[in-house]
Amino acid sequence: MKSIPRETDFIVVGAGVAGLRAAIELAEAGRVLVLAKRELSESATQYAQGGIAVALSDEDDIGLHLQDTLDAGDGLCNPEAARILVEEGPERIQELIDWGTAFDRHGTKLTFTREGAHSRSRVLHAHGDSTGREIGRALYSKARTLSNITFSDFEFSTDLSLHDEHVAGIELIDQSGGTHHASASAVLLATGGIGQVYSETTNPPIATGDGVAMAFRAGAEISDMEFVQFHPTALYVRNAPRFLISEALRGERAQLRNMEMLRFMPKYHEMAELAPRDVVARAIVHEMEIIPARDPVVYLDLTHLSAERIKSRFPRIYDTCMKYNIDITTDMIPIRPAAHYAMGGVRTDLQGKTNLPGLFAAGEVAATGVHGANRLASNSLLEGVVFGARAGAAMRESLRAAKDRTRSNCITPAPI
Repeated sequence: MKSIPRETDFIVVGAGVAGLRAAIELAEAGRVLVLAKRELSESATQYAQGGIAVALSDEDDIGLHLQDTLDAGDGLCNPEAARILVEEGPERIQELIDWGTAFDRHGTKLTFTREGAHSRSRVLHAHGDSTGREIGRALYSKARTLSNITFSDFEFSTDLSLHDEHVAGIELIDQSGGTHHASASAVLLATGGIGQVYSETTNPPIATGDGVAMAFRAGAEISDMEFVQFHPTALYVRNAPRFLISEALRGERAQLRNMEMLRFMPKYHEMAELAPRDVVARAIVHEMEIIPARDPVVYLDLTHLSAERIKSRFPRIYDTCMKYNIDITTDMIPIRPAAHYAMGGVRTDLQGKTNLPGLFAAGEVAATGVHGANRLASNSLLEGVVFGARAGAAMRESLRAAKDRTRSNCITPAPI
């Protein structure tokens, strides 16, 4: 088994979009160790189908994206965090394109789709419904070119280590069960969400809240843990994992029908199937309650769309449903809501800093207030690249400040 360095400049726990973007930002400032609990490719990033929201189309502007984000957050967003998200988003997207992210295009122009609670078509996607996987691939490829970044998978982070009330490293269990320690000037938690707390979740098996738990035990502030978003449409097949059925299907005019085959969303919200996720999820639960059934579901209906369009736009969803003998070009998809995203987590400022010196957080594990009580669809990948970059920049500055303090302490005072 390969060994990891016992000492480095920066530790990044998590290899999803936030962790990788932070690592790239850190590489010029010092040695970076990126740790993954399982394979480097196994993160919530890989499961993000729908896309990444950004105000880049001709019909859109940053102000509209900001307003949609604030509206979806139900009045509880941190407006400054939301403003940073939408204003810095275009630059981060251009970086992804420059680093080889192959977003879908029509000819030479990027194609945008619309999702729930968006007032404009502003969601970029890649390979139809594999956007997160493509962004993760591009970020990893970029990070692999930077000699200062070391990757180590199958390293389970158990606790933060502190020295003089400063986070100074992390405790680990390796694949063989051995325990060891890695020290650093700063640690970034980019460990994702808490979905496995719930029996019904779209999250991968690794989403067990490790980062929040470690931070809490070390004395970090935690906030907004009551705000857990349930995605309205997860594939429901008995004894099978809940597979996310992307918001983008409803953006392409898919309709929700109850067990009596009646479309129901127009009676709950003026935006119907494109209402905010919390509204749609509650409507689905209500429909399942009012129609008695031993195993209640509702259905997502795409059958009015062309089969060619469905297969080309949603190849991953099509293939997955076919494994369960559901042909989404002719069959309606049985769905239920499932836990999907945690708005709360380790409390940070707008640079990813926590109340513990040396500890930073970015992505789903962090609570910046950017999403308020309910995240706008496809803002999660954008949050990862925007706040991952900001956290990386702040960690670079913290190392520079520490070196300056060390140099000043080593200066011998002149004799009086």
